[in-house]
Amino acid sequence: MATVHHWTGLEARALRLALRLSVRAFAERLGLAVATVSKWEKLLAATEPRPDTQAILDTALARADAAVHLRFETLLSELGHGASGGRRRVTTAGPRAWEYESWTDDLDRTVVALSRQSFAFADALLSRWLTRFQPAELDDKGLYLFARSTALLGDLKRDQGAVLGPLSAQHSYAGARSVFAQLDIPRRVAQLDLSLAVVSEMSGKLETAAHHYETLAVDDRLSRRDRARARLWVGTALSKDGNHDYATRVMQAAIREFEDLTEPDDWAVAQQKLALARRGVGDLTAALQLIDTARSSGTSDSPMQRVRLDTAHGHILLSDAATRDDGLLVLDRAASTAAKYGLVHQLRSIEGVKASEGPAGPRQR
Repeated sequence: MATVHHWTGLEARALRLALRLSVRAFAERLGLAVATVSKWEKLLAATEPRPDTQAILDTALARADAAVHLRFETLLSELGHGASGGRRRVTTAGPRAWEYESWTDDLDRTVVALSRQSFAFADALLSRWLTRFQPAELDDKGLYLFARSTALLGDLKRDQGAVLGPLSAQHSYAGARSVFAQLDIPRRVAQLDLSLAVVSEMSGKLETAAHHYETLAVDDRLSRRDRARARLWVGTALSKDGNHDYATRVMQAAIREFEDLTEPDDWAVAQQKLALARRGVGDLTAALQLIDTARSSGTSDSPMQRVRLDTAHGHILLSDAATRDDGLLVLDRAASTAAKYGLVHQLRSIEGVKASEGPAGPRQR
C-alpha cells in the first residue's frame, strides 16, 4: 500500500481520480470547501495543503481499498510524479493486492517447473519474489507466500544435490519452517520437518532420518498421504542402513496406505523402493518383478522419476553376473539423463551403485 509523506495538490488530485469522485464529491468526503479542492486541481505540485488537511488526506488514503491504491499509484506515475528537491514523497510498503495474485501464480508455475526439472526457470520465478521483498515489510499473507517460496527453493536445491551449507536445501527448509512457525501453521511446520528428515537421509544420517520419519508417520499435523510417505521413507532409510527385512514390512504397510488413498505415483515409487529392499536380501527375482511393476505404474514421467527408476533397475541387474552388462547400460542411460537435467545427487547415486558392485562383478553377500 502507498504511503504519502507530504501531500501536494498533485497527490490530492490523483487520490480524487483514484476514488472516481468529482471535485464536489471529493470535497464533501473530506469535509472541505470546493474552492480548496479546486485550488489543488489548478496548482498541483505548486500548492500544499495545511497540516490538518494533510492528516485528512492521510486518513482518506488509508481507508481506501487495494483497487484504489493501485489506481492512485498508477495515476501518480502517469501525472509525472517524482521526487521534489531530492525528497521522495510517496513510497509503497510491501506487495499490493495484484502482486499477491501474481506471486501465487508464479508459485504454481514453480511447482510445475520443478516437476519437469526446469531448474533455471524455477529459480528465476522464485528469485523474482524472494529478492523483491524483505520479511519485515510483509503482512501475514505475504509472509505465507515468502515461506512457501523459500520451501520450494529448498526443493530446488535438494533436487540439484545441494543438501548442506549456507545455500542449501537444509538452509532454505529451516528458514521456511521458522516463518511458518511464526505464522502458527502446524501442518506446514510438520511438512518442513519431513523435508528436513529427507535432507538428513540424503546426507547419510540414516539412523537420525529413520527416527524422524517414524515420529512423523504418526504426526496428526500431517495429512494421511504425508504420513504414509513418512512411513515409506522409514523403510528407505532402514534399507540403506542394511535392515532390509524390517524395511520391507514398513514399505508394504505404506503401499497398502497409498492404495487406499488412490495415489498411483506414490504407490509406484513405493514399489521401486521395495524392489531395492528385496535386492538387498538377494531376492533378485522379486526385485525385478517389483521394478517392472513400478515402471508400468504411476502417471509421472518426469526426468527425475525416469532416472530413479533406471538407477534402481540398473542396480538390480548389476547384482547378477548374468545381467551385469545390461545393468551398466541402464545405469549409463540414467547417468546421461541426470547430467542433462542437472540432477547432481542422482549422478552421485549412480556412481555409488557402480562402485559398490565393483569392476570385477557383484560383491559376495
